[in-house]
Amino acid sequence: MASISHPILTLLVILVLGGVASAWAAEEPKATADFWAFQAPERVSLPSPGSESGAAHPIDAFIDAALRDRGLPTREVAEEEAYFRRLSVLLTGLPSTVADQEAFAQDERPNKRQRWTDRWLASYAFGERFASFWLPVARYAEDQAHQVGNNTSLTYPNAYFYRQWVIEAFNRDLPYDDFVRFQLAADLHAEGTEERDALGFLGLGPKYYNRGRLEVKADEWEDRVDTVTRSFLGLTVACARCHDHKYDPISAEDYHALAGIFASTDMYNEVLPGRQQGKKDKEKKKENAPSDSRHIVKEGKVQDLPVFIRGDVNRKGEVVQRRFLPVLSKGEPVSFDEGSGRKQLAEAIVSPRNPLTSRVMVNRLWREVFGQGLVDTPSNFGALGQAPTHPDLLDYLAVAFAEHGSMKRLIRELMESAAFHRTSMSGPVLGERDPANRWLGRVSRRRLSFEMWRDSVLQASGTLDPRGGKSLEIEDEANLRRTVYARISRLDLNDVLEQFDYPDPNIHASGRVETTTTTQKLFFLNHPFVMEQAEALARRASAAAPESEERITWLYRQLFGRAPRGGEVSRGLAFLQAGEERLEALAHVLICSNEMLYLD
Repeated sequence: MASISHPILTLLVILVLGGVASAWAAEEPKATADFWAFQAPERVSLPSPGSESGAAHPIDAFIDAALRDRGLPTREVAEEEAYFRRLSVLLTGLPSTVADQEAFAQDERPNKRQRWTDRWLASYAFGERFASFWLPVARYAEDQAHQVGNNTSLTYPNAYFYRQWVIEAFNRDLPYDDFVRFQLAADLHAEGTEERDALGFLGLGPKYYNRGRLEVKADEWEDRVDTVTRSFLGLTVACARCHDHKYDPISAEDYHALAGIFASTDMYNEVLPGRQQGKKDKEKKKENAPSDSRHIVKEGKVQDLPVFIRGDVNRKGEVVQRRFLPVLSKGEPVSFDEGSGRKQLAEAIVSPRNPLTSRVMVNRLWREVFGQGLVDTPSNFGALGQAPTHPDLLDYLAVAFAEHGSMKRLIRELMESAAFHRTSMSGPVLGERDPANRWLGRVSRRRLSFEMWRDSVLQASGTLDPRGGKSLEIEDEANLRRTVYARISRLDLNDVLEQFDYPDPNIHASGRVETTTTTQKLFFLNHPFVMEQAEALARRASAAAPESEERITWLYRQLFGRAPRGGEVSRGLAFLQAGEERLEALAHVLICSNEMLYLD
């Protein structure tokens, strides 16, 4: 393309392009303080019941009202086998056993579904399953994205202490406000003395080489601001590092006020109880080594930051006092003057006056139960995020959650709704008019995470190792533990985890992208793990039943939570006629099937 050399023509091009750019910018959404997400959730009244019958559950009152307004039907209750598998996998990340299935089928007492919900909420597996959801939100990892030679000084060999804390926090139903407080400032709370492992939320963040340089420090502070605000507030505050946020009422001053909190906080390898620092370390007043430490944070030299103009640390603007976001504060936010300000930040986040905290976590847990959020952008409730499909329902749940703070109670409430009990079959009307199931006339069919799929295979084959502790590589032959206990690397994320869409641990993950690739299919067909599990499953089927037909039935029950139907038994028998050694091949096929990978 020829260059433009005529000055008048050049000026016209600049004016035209500038006008187009201005027009585009004018069309972009811009939130103000009046935006829905910045208004406190209100205790809303339940919708009036329809003409036929009122919804028995508050959640259903809102969902059914939205369906009626759009002339959409609700689907029938799911078959018990499909429901039972759904309940078990979503609460524990594991399939039910054949013994559990038989006990459930024979239970004729009222409210048996609620009793089984409570049983699995009380299981240890519950915490392991929901830790798998939270750890990518917290960008959990055990090393750094860069390593020079064999220098492992910036790695986190004891990162698993934080992971274990998260598992235990879910299992003991730690109130959500404490769940936030301890991850940000357990060291600053008297009651947080035994909660110091929670500080791994901040302490396991990325560290960069040349950490003494201001521009490197600024990059680390950005990670902390981004992770905290997206995880707990559903806001992209780090977008205001170089300039005022283009879409939300968050200024560069607001960003630097929060960054100052983390500039006043030191990442710290705390010597573990019972471990001793070396003499040289004591003399130099340094941290023993990462292998003898837990990776947390502590109070540092308190400082307020200037605004780094356009993100350039060499261009310093006005100094900004540490404080919370004005858009989420009642009146002018109070300056943080207690040490770094982490404790005050945590209190501002969990304050009942904060309009976002309870909404964001309610939406995350709703997404874990129903497969899609009431807000489809769980880490962005700002102008570029999606508006809630059921705003009154979101507010109803957020108000209640802010009062009781129990994550188990909220999950139980979601699972007791009729909406959760429905079939995943869309039918002709919903299939045509609401194919994405935005209005929840049915349950969305969903793909299992890799963690759920792998753990389900281990459970079915009888090889699952229930122990936790230090991380093992996911492809270590000795690793038969739940996938949550696998080592997560920022430098080199395991190929299998990457193939199956495990989020990038360098940054906060709002959710998971689902892909279907050739390499995934090749893994199912050829990977030693799958082959070994198919062999173990076939041996277990042979031990469980003497005849081929019974073995086929056992496999279907063990893997899919249901008895064979249609011609599945006859086709299986025809396949096995060539020899009993083909039982392993049948087990392999069933492990790799779509029914194993998806949940109805």
